[in-house]
Amino acid sequence: MSIVIVKVPFRVSIGGGGTDLPEYQKRYGGLLITSTINKYMHVFVGEPATSDKIKLYHHSKESVNINEIGKIEHNIIRESLKLHNIQRPIEISSFSDIESGTGMGSSSVFTVGLLAGLNTLERKFISPHDLAEEACKVEIDLVGKPIGKQDQYAATFGGINKLYIDKKGRVTVTPLKFDKETIFELENRLLMFYTGVTRDANEILAEQGKKIKDKTSLNCMHTIKQIGIEIEQALLNGNITEFGRLLHHHWTIKKEVSNKMSSDKIDELYRVAQINGAIGGKIIGAGGSGFILLCVKEGKRKAVKCAMLNQGLRFMDFRFEFEGCKVLTNI
Repeated sequence: MSIVIVKVPFRVSIGGGGTDLPEYQKRYGGLLITSTINKYMHVFVGEPATSDKIKLYHHSKESVNINEIGKIEHNIIRESLKLHNIQRPIEISSFSDIESGTGMGSSSVFTVGLLAGLNTLERKFISPHDLAEEACKVEIDLVGKPIGKQDQYAATFGGINKLYIDKKGRVTVTPLKFDKETIFELENRLLMFYTGVTRDANEILAEQGKKIKDKTSLNCMHTIKQIGIEIEQALLNGNITEFGRLLHHHWTIKKEVSNKMSSDKIDELYRVAQINGAIGGKIIGAGGSGFILLCVKEGKRKAVKCAMLNQGLRFMDFRFEFEGCKVLTNI
Protein backbone atom coordinates (compact mmCIF):
# COMPACT_ATOMS: atom_id res chain seq x y z
CA MET A 1 0.00 0.00 0.00
CA SER A 2 1.32 3.43 -0.97
CA ILE A 3 0.70 5.98 1.82
CA VAL A 4 1.33 9.67 2.39
CA ILE A 5 1.28 11.19 5.89
CA VAL A 6 0.85 14.96 6.16
CA LYS A 7 1.29 17.04 9.33
CA VAL A 8 -0.58 20.38 9.51
CA PRO A 9 -0.48 22.88 12.42
CA PHE A 10 -3.53 24.55 13.92
CA ARG A 11 -3.87 28.32 13.74
CA VAL A 12 -4.54 31.04 16.29
CA SER A 13 -5.67 34.39 14.89
CA ILE A 14 -4.21 37.28 16.88
CA GLY A 15 -5.30 40.33 14.89
CA GLY A 16 -7.73 41.51 12.22
CA GLY A 17 -10.00 38.47 12.51
CA GLY A 18 -13.04 38.63 10.25
CA THR A 19 -11.60 41.08 7.71
CA ASP A 20 -10.99 38.13 5.39
CA LEU A 21 -14.73 37.45 5.08
CA PRO A 22 -15.77 38.04 1.44
CA GLU A 23 -18.40 40.63 2.39
CA TYR A 24 -15.63 42.87 3.78
CA GLN A 25 -12.53 41.79 1.87
CA LYS A 26 -14.04 42.32 -1.60
CA ARG A 27 -14.87 45.94 -0.77
CA TYR A 28 -12.00 47.03 1.47
CA GLY A 29 -9.32 44.34 1.50
CA GLY A 30 -8.51 42.18 4.51
CA LEU A 31 -5.56 42.36 6.89
CA LEU A 32 -4.86 39.72 9.53
CA ILE A 33 -2.11 38.68 11.92
CA THR A 34 -2.09 34.89 12.15
CA SER A 35 -0.01 32.32 13.97
CA THR A 36 0.27 28.56 14.18
CA ILE A 37 0.92 26.51 17.30
CA ASN A 38 2.39 23.11 18.15
CA LYS A 39 -0.94 21.29 17.92
CA TYR A 40 -1.46 19.28 14.76
CA MET A 41 -3.69 17.23 12.53
CA HIS A 42 -2.16 14.27 10.71
CA VAL A 43 -3.86 13.31 7.48
CA PHE A 44 -3.27 9.88 5.94
CA VAL A 45 -3.87 9.31 2.22
CA GLY A 46 -3.14 5.86 0.82
CA GLU A 47 -3.60 3.60 -2.19
CA PRO A 48 -4.62 0.10 -1.00
CA ALA A 49 -3.20 -2.86 -2.90
CA THR A 50 -6.32 -5.04 -2.96
CA SER A 51 -9.40 -2.87 -2.38
CA ASP A 52 -11.55 -1.56 -5.22
CA LYS A 53 -13.27 1.13 -3.12
CA ILE A 54 -12.74 4.62 -1.77
CA LYS A 55 -12.70 4.30 2.04
CA LEU A 56 -12.91 7.22 4.44
CA TYR A 57 -12.20 7.20 8.17
CA HIS A 58 -12.51 10.93 8.92
CA HIS A 59 -14.93 11.19 11.90
CA SER A 60 -16.95 8.21 10.64
CA LYS A 61 -16.33 5.23 8.37
CA GLU A 62 -17.66 5.65 4.86
CA SER A 63 -17.07 3.51 1.79
CA VAL A 64 -18.13 3.98 -1.85
CA ASN A 65 -17.27 2.41 -5.19
CA ILE A 66 -14.67 4.17 -7.32
CA ASN A 67 -17.30 5.53 -9.73
CA GLU A 68 -19.51 6.89 -6.92
CA ILE A 69 -17.45 9.84 -5.65
CA GLY A 70 -20.52 12.05 -5.93
CA LYS A 71 -22.23 9.98 -3.22
CA ILE A 72 -19.58 10.72 -0.58
CA GLU A 73 -21.26 12.52 2.32
CA HIS A 74 -18.17 14.38 3.55
CA ASN A 75 -18.26 17.46 1.33
CA ILE A 76 -14.58 18.44 1.58
CA ILE A 77 -13.38 14.93 0.74
CA ARG A 78 -15.95 14.59 -2.05
CA GLU A 79 -15.04 17.89 -3.73
CA SER A 80 -11.28 17.35 -3.27
CA LEU A 81 -11.45 13.94 -4.96
CA LYS A 82 -13.58 15.35 -7.78
CA LEU A 83 -11.17 18.26 -8.23
CA HIS A 84 -8.27 15.82 -8.60
CA ASN A 85 -10.31 13.47 -10.77
CA ILE A 86 -9.44 10.45 -8.63
CA GLN A 87 -10.20 7.28 -10.59
CA ARG A 88 -8.60 4.64 -8.39
CA PRO A 89 -9.06 3.06 -4.93
CA ILE A 90 -7.97 5.31 -2.09
CA GLU A 91 -8.19 5.43 1.69
CA ILE A 92 -8.31 8.64 3.74
CA SER A 93 -8.13 9.09 7.50
CA SER A 94 -6.95 11.66 10.02
CA PHE A 95 -5.88 12.07 13.63
CA SER A 96 -6.12 15.41 15.39
CA ASP A 97 -4.82 16.95 18.62
CA ILE A 98 -7.87 19.24 18.68
CA GLU A 99 -11.47 18.33 17.92
CA SER A 100 -13.60 20.15 15.36
CA GLY A 101 -15.95 22.99 16.28
CA THR A 102 -13.49 24.62 18.70
CA GLY A 103 -12.58 27.69 16.64
CA MET A 104 -9.10 26.52 15.63
CA GLY A 105 -9.78 26.16 11.90
CA SER A 106 -9.89 22.35 11.89
CA SER A 107 -11.90 22.19 8.66
CA SER A 108 -9.27 24.15 6.74
CA VAL A 109 -6.43 22.28 8.46
CA PHE A 110 -7.92 19.01 7.22
CA THR A 111 -8.49 20.40 3.72
CA VAL A 112 -4.89 21.58 3.44
CA GLY A 113 -3.58 18.22 4.66
CA LEU A 114 -5.83 16.22 2.35
CA LEU A 115 -4.89 18.24 -0.74
CA ALA A 116 -1.19 18.08 0.14
CA GLY A 117 -1.57 14.31 0.41
CA LEU A 118 -3.43 13.97 -2.89
CA ASN A 119 -0.89 16.12 -4.74
CA THR A 120 1.98 14.10 -3.28
CA LEU A 121 0.27 10.81 -4.13
CA GLU A 122 -0.11 12.01 -7.71
CA ARG A 123 3.55 13.10 -7.84
CA LYS A 124 2.53 16.73 -8.35
CA PHE A 125 4.67 19.50 -6.89
CA ILE A 126 2.56 22.32 -5.47
CA SER A 127 3.87 25.53 -3.90
CA PRO A 128 2.57 26.67 -0.49
CA HIS A 129 0.68 29.55 -2.12
CA ASP A 130 -0.98 27.25 -4.68
CA LEU A 131 -1.81 24.69 -1.99
CA ALA A 132 -3.52 27.37 0.13
CA GLU A 133 -5.46 28.60 -2.92
CA GLU A 134 -6.51 25.07 -3.80
CA ALA A 135 -7.84 24.63 -0.26
CA CYS A 136 -9.72 27.93 -0.59
CA LYS A 137 -11.21 26.76 -3.89
CA VAL A 138 -12.50 23.55 -2.29
CA GLU A 139 -13.95 25.14 0.85
CA ILE A 140 -15.23 28.45 -0.52
CA ASP A 141 -16.03 27.82 -4.21
CA LEU A 142 -16.93 24.12 -4.34
CA VAL A 143 -18.37 23.46 -0.87
CA GLY A 144 -19.74 26.98 -0.46
CA LYS A 145 -18.62 27.75 3.09
CA PRO A 146 -19.14 31.38 4.21
CA ILE A 147 -15.50 31.78 5.23
CA GLY A 148 -12.42 33.73 4.23
CA LYS A 149 -8.85 32.74 3.34
CA GLN A 150 -7.14 33.14 6.71
CA ASP A 151 -7.26 29.54 7.92
CA GLN A 152 -6.01 27.91 4.72
CA TYR A 153 -3.00 30.23 4.40
CA ALA A 154 -2.11 30.07 8.10
CA ALA A 155 -2.14 26.26 8.12
CA THR A 156 -0.15 26.02 4.90
CA PHE A 157 2.61 28.54 5.68
CA GLY A 158 2.92 28.22 9.46
CA GLY A 159 4.64 30.77 11.71
CA ILE A 160 3.46 34.26 12.66
CA ASN A 161 2.45 36.15 9.54
CA LYS A 162 0.66 39.21 8.27
CA LEU A 163 -1.86 38.32 5.60
CA TYR A 164 -3.04 41.03 3.25
CA ILE A 165 -5.94 40.03 1.00
CA ASP A 166 -6.73 42.56 -1.72
CA LYS A 167 -10.17 43.25 -3.18
CA LYS A 168 -9.63 40.60 -5.87
CA GLY A 169 -8.76 37.94 -3.28
CA ARG A 170 -5.01 37.90 -3.93
CA VAL A 171 -3.10 37.06 -0.76
CA THR A 172 0.29 38.42 0.28
CA VAL A 173 2.01 36.55 3.13
CA THR A 174 4.60 38.51 5.12
CA PRO A 175 6.41 36.62 7.91
CA LEU A 176 6.78 38.74 11.06
CA LYS A 177 10.27 38.38 12.45
CA PHE A 178 10.59 38.81 16.21
CA ASP A 179 13.64 38.33 18.40
CA LYS A 180 13.68 35.20 20.53
CA GLU A 181 13.02 37.11 23.76
CA THR A 182 9.79 38.57 22.37
CA ILE A 183 8.57 35.13 21.31
CA PHE A 184 9.52 33.66 24.69
CA GLU A 185 7.70 36.40 26.62
CA LEU A 186 4.66 36.19 24.34
CA GLU A 187 4.41 32.44 24.85
CA ASN A 188 4.81 32.88 28.61
CA ARG A 189 2.11 35.54 28.88
CA LEU A 190 -0.46 33.88 26.62
CA LEU A 191 -2.75 31.25 28.14
CA MET A 192 -5.34 29.17 26.33
CA PHE A 193 -8.29 27.35 27.88
CA TYR A 194 -10.92 25.05 26.41
CA THR A 195 -14.47 25.95 27.40
CA GLY A 196 -15.70 22.42 26.68
CA VAL A 197 -18.29 23.66 24.20
CA THR A 198 -18.20 23.19 20.42
CA ARG A 199 -20.25 24.97 17.75
CA ASP A 200 -20.79 25.29 14.00
CA ALA A 201 -18.65 28.26 12.92
CA ASN A 202 -20.42 28.49 9.56
CA GLU A 203 -23.62 29.74 11.19
CA ILE A 204 -21.82 32.48 13.13
CA LEU A 205 -19.70 33.52 10.13
CA ALA A 206 -22.73 33.64 7.83
CA GLU A 207 -24.51 35.98 10.26
CA GLN A 208 -21.38 38.08 10.70
CA GLY A 209 -21.01 38.38 6.93
CA LYS A 210 -24.58 39.67 6.57
CA LYS A 211 -24.21 42.18 9.40
CA ILE A 212 -21.04 43.66 7.86
CA LYS A 213 -23.38 45.46 5.47
CA ASP A 214 -24.79 47.47 8.40
CA LYS A 215 -23.04 50.79 9.01
CA THR A 216 -22.33 50.09 12.68
CA SER A 217 -20.89 46.62 12.00
CA LEU A 218 -18.91 47.94 9.04
CA ASN A 219 -17.28 50.61 11.21
CA CYS A 220 -16.46 47.89 13.73
CA MET A 221 -14.69 45.90 11.01
CA HIS A 222 -12.68 48.98 10.00
CA THR A 223 -11.63 49.33 13.64
CA ILE A 224 -10.70 45.64 13.87
CA LYS A 225 -8.53 46.03 10.77
CA GLN A 226 -6.75 49.03 12.34
CA ILE A 227 -6.26 47.09 15.58
CA GLY A 228 -4.56 44.37 13.50
CA ILE A 229 -2.07 46.95 12.21
CA GLU A 230 -1.42 48.17 15.76
CA ILE A 231 -0.98 44.60 17.02
CA GLU A 232 1.69 44.01 14.38
CA GLN A 233 3.59 47.10 15.55
CA ALA A 234 3.24 46.24 19.24
CA LEU A 235 4.68 42.77 18.66
CA LEU A 236 7.51 44.08 16.46
CA ASN A 237 8.35 46.50 19.31
CA GLY A 238 8.25 43.64 21.81
CA ASN A 239 5.50 45.39 23.80
CA ILE A 240 3.43 42.45 25.08
CA THR A 241 1.44 44.60 27.51
CA GLU A 242 0.25 46.83 24.67
CA PHE A 243 -0.59 43.70 22.67
CA GLY A 244 -2.78 42.55 25.58
CA ARG A 245 -4.61 45.89 25.65
CA LEU A 246 -5.20 45.70 21.91
CA LEU A 247 -6.48 42.15 22.30
CA HIS A 248 -9.04 43.44 24.81
CA HIS A 249 -10.06 46.27 22.45
CA HIS A 250 -10.42 43.77 19.60
CA TRP A 251 -12.70 41.52 21.68
CA THR A 252 -14.84 44.45 22.82
CA ILE A 253 -15.38 45.60 19.21
CA LYS A 254 -15.85 42.07 17.89
CA LYS A 255 -18.81 41.50 20.23
CA GLU A 256 -20.57 44.48 18.64
CA VAL A 257 -20.54 42.76 15.23
CA SER A 258 -22.55 39.71 16.34
CA ASN A 259 -24.51 38.80 19.47
CA LYS A 260 -23.39 35.19 18.91
CA MET A 261 -19.75 36.15 19.46
CA SER A 262 -20.01 35.72 23.23
CA SER A 263 -22.43 34.52 25.91
CA ASP A 264 -23.18 35.21 29.57
CA LYS A 265 -20.91 32.31 30.53
CA ILE A 266 -18.00 33.56 28.40
CA ASP A 267 -18.42 37.13 29.65
CA GLU A 268 -18.26 35.87 33.23
CA LEU A 269 -15.15 33.81 32.49
CA TYR A 270 -13.52 36.86 30.94
CA ARG A 271 -14.41 38.96 34.00
CA VAL A 272 -12.82 36.38 36.32
CA ALA A 273 -9.68 36.34 34.17
CA GLN A 274 -9.38 40.14 34.32
CA ILE A 275 -9.83 40.20 38.11
CA ASN A 276 -6.94 37.75 38.44
CA GLY A 277 -4.51 39.50 36.11
CA ALA A 278 -5.53 39.15 32.46
CA ILE A 279 -4.96 42.29 30.38
CA GLY A 280 -7.05 41.14 27.46
CA GLY A 281 -8.29 38.12 25.58
CA LYS A 282 -10.83 36.71 23.17
CA ILE A 283 -12.57 33.60 21.98
CA ILE A 284 -10.52 31.97 19.22
CA GLY A 285 -12.15 31.81 15.79
CA ALA A 286 -15.72 32.73 14.91
CA GLY A 287 -16.74 33.00 18.58
CA GLY A 288 -19.44 31.54 20.77
CA SER A 289 -17.39 28.76 22.36
CA GLY A 290 -14.25 26.69 21.85
CA PHE A 291 -10.99 28.12 23.19
CA ILE A 292 -10.41 31.37 25.05
CA LEU A 293 -7.03 33.08 24.66
CA LEU A 294 -5.76 35.38 27.41
CA CYS A 295 -2.79 37.72 27.66
CA VAL A 296 -1.78 38.25 31.29
CA LYS A 297 0.24 40.80 33.23
CA GLU A 298 3.84 39.98 34.12
CA GLY A 299 3.92 37.57 37.04
CA LYS A 300 0.21 36.73 36.82
CA ARG A 301 0.38 33.54 34.76
CA LYS A 302 -0.12 31.22 37.73
CA ALA A 303 -2.94 33.29 39.27
CA VAL A 304 -4.94 33.44 36.04
CA LYS A 305 -4.35 29.78 35.31
CA CYS A 306 -5.58 28.69 38.74
CA ALA A 307 -8.64 30.96 38.50
CA MET A 308 -9.66 29.56 35.13
CA LEU A 309 -9.11 25.96 36.22
CA ASN A 310 -11.35 26.67 39.21
CA GLN A 311 -14.02 27.72 36.72
CA GLY A 312 -13.91 24.22 35.22
CA LEU A 313 -11.91 25.08 32.10
CA ARG A 314 -9.19 22.88 30.62
CA PHE A 315 -5.75 24.43 30.18
CA MET A 316 -3.88 23.80 26.92
CA ASP A 317 -0.21 24.72 26.97
CA PHE A 318 1.28 25.64 23.60
CA ARG A 319 4.25 27.07 21.77
CA PHE A 320 4.33 28.76 18.39
CA GLU A 321 5.04 26.53 15.40
CA PHE A 322 7.12 28.00 12.59
CA GLU A 323 6.74 25.15 10.12
CA GLY A 324 3.60 24.93 8.04
CA CYS A 325 2.05 21.98 6.25
CA LYS A 326 4.64 19.23 5.90
CA VAL A 327 4.66 15.83 4.19
CA LEU A 328 6.27 13.48 6.72
CA THR A 329 6.16 10.21 4.84
CA ASN A 330 5.67 9.14 1.25
CA ILE A 331 6.01 5.38 1.13
